[in-house]
Amino acid sequence: METKRKLDPCTSEETSAGNGVKKRKKKNFPDAEPDSTPTSPSFSNTAKQRTKTQSRLQKLQKLTRKLLNHPEQILEAPINGSAPGPDLLQSLTALNNSLSLSSSSSPQTHNPQDPPSYYSQSPLDRLYTPSLHLHAQNILPPLPPVPDKSLQTAIFTHEGVNDPTNTTTTTTSTEKNYERLELLGDAYIEIFATRLVWDTFPRLRAGRLSQIREMLVKNETLAEYATRYGLDRRLQVAAEIRRQAKTWTKVRGDLFEAYVAAVILSHPKRGVEMVEEWLTQLWIPRLEGVERERPVLRYKEELAKMVMDKGVRVRYVDEREGVQRKGGLQTFFVGVYLDGWGFRDVCLGTGTGMSKVIAGNEAARKALENPVAREAAERKRAFHAGDRKGSGEEGGRG
Repeated sequence: METKRKLDPCTSEETSAGNGVKKRKKKNFPDAEPDSTPTSPSFSNTAKQRTKTQSRLQKLQKLTRKLLNHPEQILEAPINGSAPGPDLLQSLTALNNSLSLSSSSSPQTHNPQDPPSYYSQSPLDRLYTPSLHLHAQNILPPLPPVPDKSLQTAIFTHEGVNDPTNTTTTTTSTEKNYERLELLGDAYIEIFATRLVWDTFPRLRAGRLSQIREMLVKNETLAEYATRYGLDRRLQVAAEIRRQAKTWTKVRGDLFEAYVAAVILSHPKRGVEMVEEWLTQLWIPRLEGVERERPVLRYKEELAKMVMDKGVRVRYVDEREGVQRKGGLQTFFVGVYLDGWGFRDVCLGTGTGMSKVIAGNEAARKALENPVAREAAERKRAFHAGDRKGSGEEGGRG
């Protein structure tokens, strides 16, 4: 059988169809340009070492994030026979932020048709547990840096201060005080807070979401953050402003907004994402205790249908005065009591909430599960069925 051979035009390759054996011999093209890529051993070793280092940093970043997803295990796992304490948790958080900044500066392949990662996934789920553990240890998330020296000067210069030393003009900033930065930071903070409450409370109405957002972005909240991070101590401002409580609160809030803007401007590639993660960690503890969903307000109606009748009363009373909470919201305490079907002033359930309506609704929900309420419902059914068992010796419905 004749063997067919094919010749590759770029090589002297011969393919034997009979035995599948290929022979290759490269042709020499006299016009070919010499390879200009450096191939020296030192260049090759440097490139390999850089690749190894990058791979190790990526592994370290993944490990750090895994650890931060389970902070309770960090605090419980002994190191050299002793508990590591909250300092390790804070250091890991700072390391994760640094590694994230480092990775954002390296070139990455990106499909222009792909949506930006910032919009694709909220940081809420990833940061929820670590944020609560940091808060429990009274640890603040690490303050993002502002490497731009000109922006640093502008942040800590009040608009009323004429600072003759602030003559720096760079390509990144020409700001002389925080006035313009505060405007930009305020807009970003509003967006981040809106996104957080939107993701946290998917069924709350817009009006309630606005109330919760206001709790996060109001001057008192931002001023508190500025003080806790020591930003206010670095601010150049007239002494009399510090002595005016209301004005000083407003100034500290503006200062924090300016700092947010400066961080974003200092990190063009990942500043927005980094600041949102930082603020989310600050805000999550404040959202604890806020109703996750709009309550089902028909529990009161269900309880009434269950036990109410002629001569039977279900009363909702304030168990104690409302308590003012840190975030500016109140907590109310309401109890529901039954009079009738042989019961006198029996508490069926208590509830708490940020309004008396919500607290009373919660009390009614608990009452529906109370054995006394179920017994009263049984007596009601027996009474209307003509069964004297339901009335007993305690006065029937009364």
